[in-house]
Amino acid sequence: MSNYLVTGSIGFVGTQVCIQLLESGHHITGIDSINDSYDPTIKHVRLSQLQNYEDFEFHSINILDFGALNLFTNTKFEGIIHLAARAGVRQSLLDPHEYLNTNLMGTLNLLELCRSTKTDKFVLASTSSLYGETYSNLIAESYPTDSPLTPYSVSKKSAELLCYSYHHQYNIDISINRYFTVYGQFGRPDMSIFKFIKLINEGGTLTVFGDGSQTRDFTHVNDVATGTIKSLEKVGYQIFNLGSNNPVSVNQVITLIEDKLGKTVQKNYLPRNSADVTSTYADITKAKKILNWVPKVSFEDGIQMTIDWYMANTDWLDTIIIDS
Repeated sequence: MSNYLVTGSIGFVGTQVCIQLLESGHHITGIDSINDSYDPTIKHVRLSQLQNYEDFEFHSINILDFGALNLFTNTKFEGIIHLAARAGVRQSLLDPHEYLNTNLMGTLNLLELCRSTKTDKFVLASTSSLYGETYSNLIAESYPTDSPLTPYSVSKKSAELLCYSYHHQYNIDISINRYFTVYGQFGRPDMSIFKFIKLINEGGTLTVFGDGSQTRDFTHVNDVATGTIKSLEKVGYQIFNLGSNNPVSVNQVITLIEDKLGKTVQKNYLPRNSADVTSTYADITKAKKILNWVPKVSFEDGIQMTIDWYMANTDWLDTIIIDS
């Protein structure tokens, strides 16, 4: 049994990472601040699910509180999986200080914990958004990242650079995973798939920024969690794209959900948001080669799984607050 520290352990991806590790027989020390960046109801439900596992140990800690992290100074971890962050490109325009502080200084605190505890492995969750506008091109990890469009993208790029310096100075083995538009069960209510399902099911009005032709490389959370765990391998310092390699347009997503729910929704098309790009399209050759990782959940199956989960939990999901 290995012991892993998972930050953001009751976040969207964090919950699934913890579940997969726990079900593989490992011990998880999870930390999360349970903040109100989105409706915390879903965070508490995720936590209650994880607390069903005997080997899950939870601490309510903000990663900016380095003193609180000293609780683990004498703990032996096989690896630190750093998923805690302020996420979302549009939201970062509203509170850039919080994003830069949490995503950069929080990462610094975790790297310092990694160094001081002589933990050999560090995994950072990063984002495809730091590639900026790619004009539908297939994006490899070598694609330029010097034109980020939002403070969120800047904060994650900065965290990546900080990781490289700690790898160079202290020989910490580091994997950086750039996630491409994650969706699935227990998803964030501020993200499109959750909003679309909720609004279509409830007969609300759905806001679409742009004409809906923009595409995203939607990737199911189960696949992202598996890739994150596979990146615990010793690789030196490597960056991996974790995406589906299958872009789908926003209009296609809406139509698919409408078809599966047997409902139609009123759409309100607004001008494209300056934080949004026209496309994301992951080249996952490197993750396949080094990590032996390939996404297994097709988009149609993933949407069906997400709808099934949503419809089985409407008793509490109906109360979740979203911005339409």
